[in-house]
Amino acid sequence: MATQSEPSGPDLTQGVPATSLLDGGMISGHVGEEPVLLVRLGEEILAIGSKCTHYGGPLGEGVVSGDTVRCPWHHACFSLRTGEAIRAPAFDPVPCWRAEALGDQIVVREKLPKPSAETASTQPDARFVIVGGGAAGFAAAEMLRREGFSGELVILSSDAERPVDRPNLSKDFLAGKAPESWVFLKGGKYYERRDIRLELATTVTRLDINTRSLRLGDGRSMTFDKLLLATGAEPIRLPIPGADRSHVFTLRSLDDSRAIVSKAGESRDAVVVGASFIGLEVAASLIERGLRVQVVAPETRPLEKVLGSELGDFVRAEHEAHGVVFHLGRKPAIIEDARVVLDDGTRLDADLVVMGVGVRPRTDLAEQAGLNVDRGVVVDAFMESSAPGIFAAGDIGRFPYALAGGGSVRIEHWVVAERQGQIAAMNMLGRREKYEQAPFFWSQHYDVPINYVGYAEAWDSTEVVGAIQERDGLVRFRKDGRTLAVASLSRDRENLTAELELEGSRQRAASQAT
Repeated sequence: MATQSEPSGPDLTQGVPATSLLDGGMISGHVGEEPVLLVRLGEEILAIGSKCTHYGGPLGEGVVSGDTVRCPWHHACFSLRTGEAIRAPAFDPVPCWRAEALGDQIVVREKLPKPSAETASTQPDARFVIVGGGAAGFAAAEMLRREGFSGELVILSSDAERPVDRPNLSKDFLAGKAPESWVFLKGGKYYERRDIRLELATTVTRLDINTRSLRLGDGRSMTFDKLLLATGAEPIRLPIPGADRSHVFTLRSLDDSRAIVSKAGESRDAVVVGASFIGLEVAASLIERGLRVQVVAPETRPLEKVLGSELGDFVRAEHEAHGVVFHLGRKPAIIEDARVVLDDGTRLDADLVVMGVGVRPRTDLAEQAGLNVDRGVVVDAFMESSAPGIFAAGDIGRFPYALAGGGSVRIEHWVVAERQGQIAAMNMLGRREKYEQAPFFWSQHYDVPINYVGYAEAWDSTEVVGAIQERDGLVRFRKDGRTLAVASLSRDRENLTAELELEGSRQRAASQAT
């Protein structure tokens, strides 16, 4: 959870030497109490708020790319000219100021008025429906209104709560470091102000692509002009005796996180089944709540399939240093009232059990409708499914990825889902924009964030730079001499640079394939 700090750097209203700001360079300072970032693009001098509107990351430590700046923490991207949040996970713009060169000084003047919230009204008689109130669904709705869609906009969400920032359900909120109010992506009034009809606790039982209609769980029917499927994924509950006991949880929704918090308050011993990112973030959060935590997983090294051996060993050591006990190479056999029995007979005390063993994409609706489904809803680069006017994004989407040798992938990352929702929204409006962004996610383990950009399902070599065990390094994952992904500790700017390089590689690979 971000904290506020006093403005630092020079008072930009008093000016800075023009020679101190080179082309493409940045200077972080302040105007009054507001932090401001000064950037030179050729002869143009621009000034915007220097705190990312996602978690308050320092944009001055990020990377300038064209006329944008990218945040070093979670790779949000902002226009230097308008302050607009161009890429999730940020949605709100940063403010802008007027800056000018006076002799040998650069001075920041008055704050500029906010640009109009919307472009010209489009498709006022259309109805766009979004099935799913998660990352992709929310991001699509927000972008549709931002881009001027003025027709009827409906989100049908099976969740009982309005859209939340789901990564916090296993991180700060679960650890007790953030209030519940902080996990919502927007306040309740936002949907009213933007005229977004948000129907919660609403299921969709049938999709008819011929009549372009939906059948809802309460018996209603709803037609649509354009549809986005953003149904997400369902956490897996292992089919073992006792898995349905009341002290056994999975984590996907705010209600799930609330239930774990409530149970943790009356528990001493917790067992986390699965050394996944979710599982280990839950383990860290329960440790911070004072529980004794043991992790059971079949692999010999946590997260090795994603992060490799060096970072896998680092993550294990970090958790063990905080008191987590690992039982690797083992599986749970039975869950009893107050213990978990492993497949080798070991008995672990457990007042609380959390399963973090993966998820399944919710593709039932797409399969029933006859859409092309192959371990996910198959979409093109525009996030459009096999049925024109029906799009899919987020955890259910299987999309073309140029660096996968021309193949397709399905990626379960929060920021990927948000950005795919944004791209889907643009294409629902007929813009024909391709999803060509490098996938990104971050994971938090106590006070150690890990940033990962790219996608490497398999690799034949790794390059380690820096000192991983000292929390300062990165790992490049390569195949056939080409970098597929980069994971980093305390190397945020290098991770951003890798993102730019990967996106350049994707564009070259895509152009070579056509």
